[in-house]
Amino acid sequence: MRWEGERESNNVEDYRGGGGGGGFGLGGGTLSIGAIVIALVGGAIFGINPLTILSMLSGGPAQVQQQQAPRQPNPATEDRDSKFVRVVLANTEDVWSQVFQRGGATYQPPHLVMYTGAIRTGCGAGQSAMGPFYCPADSKVYIDLGFYRTLRDQLGAPGEFAQAYVIAHEVGHHVQHLLGITDKVDQLRSHSSQTQGNALSVRVELQADCFAGVWAHYSEESKKWLDPGDIESALNAAQKIGDDTLQRSAGRAVVPESFTHGSSAQRQRWFTTGWKSGSVKACDTFSASGL
Repeated sequence: MRWEGERESNNVEDYRGGGGGGGFGLGGGTLSIGAIVIALVGGAIFGINPLTILSMLSGGPAQVQQQQAPRQPNPATEDRDSKFVRVVLANTEDVWSQVFQRGGATYQPPHLVMYTGAIRTGCGAGQSAMGPFYCPADSKVYIDLGFYRTLRDQLGAPGEFAQAYVIAHEVGHHVQHLLGITDKVDQLRSHSSQTQGNALSVRVELQADCFAGVWAHYSEESKKWLDPGDIESALNAAQKIGDDTLQRSAGRAVVPESFTHGSSAQRQRWFTTGWKSGSVKACDTFSASGL
């Protein structure tokens, strides 16, 4: 992915290092590594508001210290990962602004927050073990860039475009929020059983995958910046974080009724739908009879 020298977004808040995100405790104690693994595997990767998972595992509400102001970027010393995130976010802004404009609407871009360890959000307390997430309450995407090492070394999904897919998926949740989809699904969930709620979550996540594909379609159309194998790296990432693959990796039985994000095949299929069609309408996972 040839991204160097491209425009960088100003909608980034950097709380990395120096304790900028505040301290993080759960129920007055600490979490075991096992609890963090459960939170990571149990739907915390690539989700809307997974922030209660670690709190539930600890048996109490999260406690977060006062958060400091984000540090100001220094273009001369800014690290490569930060620049990459800013470039990808800027391109999602360009693509979705054009898509919304064609539909007669104005796109309101999210902010992206980079942090280390822990962070206070509009949805509660976030922790890096949860993976990247989007909070509709404050319209922000949150990511500890250490997740990219997890994606590469532990989940087996290397490549910069796999990392771009992570951001595009979370921005896809922001698009859902702007379109009113998030609120409608939350209303349906409030009257649903656990199994029904899980099924709704799957459709939400698969639509965000499809929206990530839509971004990739228009991004490549305008930039021509993808290298051979880039799309394959995104599809590999989608495969690695499918619910069935994560359950097998954790040594558990595959239980489709417990899925909250979709199977590996489903995630790959819906990303490909967005990538090939470039159509938001084609991403209607809620009307689809089969996923």
